[in-house]
Amino acid sequence: MDFSIRQIRAFVAVARLGSFTRAAALLHVAQPTLTVQIRKLEEALAVRLFDRTSRSVALTQSGRDMLPVLGRLVQDLDGLLGEVRNQGTGYQGLVRIAALPTAAAALLPKAIKSFRAVHAGADFRIRDVIARRVLALVEAEEADIGITGGPTNAADVDVLLAIEDRMHVVFPQAHPLAEVETITPDLLMRYPLIMMDPDTSVRAVVEAGFHAAGLIPRPAGEATYMMTAVGMVQAGLGITILPSSAQEIRADPTLQARAIEAVGFVRQISLVKKSGRTLSPLAALFVRHFCDMTTR
Repeated sequence: MDFSIRQIRAFVAVARLGSFTRAAALLHVAQPTLTVQIRKLEEALAVRLFDRTSRSVALTQSGRDMLPVLGRLVQDLDGLLGEVRNQGTGYQGLVRIAALPTAAAALLPKAIKSFRAVHAGADFRIRDVIARRVLALVEAEEADIGITGGPTNAADVDVLLAIEDRMHVVFPQAHPLAEVETITPDLLMRYPLIMMDPDTSVRAVVEAGFHAAGLIPRPAGEATYMMTAVGMVQAGLGITILPSSAQEIRADPTLQARAIEAVGFVRQISLVKKSGRTLSPLAALFVRHFCDMTTR
């Protein structure tokens, strides 16, 4: 069975308009060409689709049976082609992003809002996960782009943007650290330290910073989420170290956050995509917009 989408379009147009002349005008083809397309479709299907006289065109029973199915086929195809065309011009579509919770809360909302002011048809699906999961989702192509923290050594991802995020110690206002001019790693070792989970990029950066100073930190507690670490500080269980981008360090006016003045207490934030894969036009537009906003 050999027939084309042009023949199906011709059939649907004639069936709905009840006229070869009007259908030919709608499809911008000559009427003899349209007649040939219908005849070839009938030959391929081995059925007559129209009863034709000099005055009228009427669907046969086979034609009536086929019209709903072929009509939906044309409609779905036109809709799909329209979506692809819009994606090609960057007007609409879905951008899937895997991001660190800090980036998902602090960086992405403003970028998405300003982007959608220009590209209203853009939709976003954000998965806020720890750094290791960000890379895994990008590598598995379950996310178009990722925002991850710490060193990015994976061979199958490309770094599109890298910025620095300095670590801050968070403590109550009445804490002795409030009177210190310069926060150093050896000073932090004097107090109970609430550290992030070992799987997080923050933990890796903090440990690397202490090791660079010749110190080995011993956590008085651990937390997976930054707000939990802040809550433990609020309860007087110790101090914690969080990145400057974390909104949690500004959530409570009774707490202070001070930068740690030492080599190594800086986390790299990287925007990544899978190597060898072309981003959709919409995702590529958003990457450029995000980079412009972040480096402005």
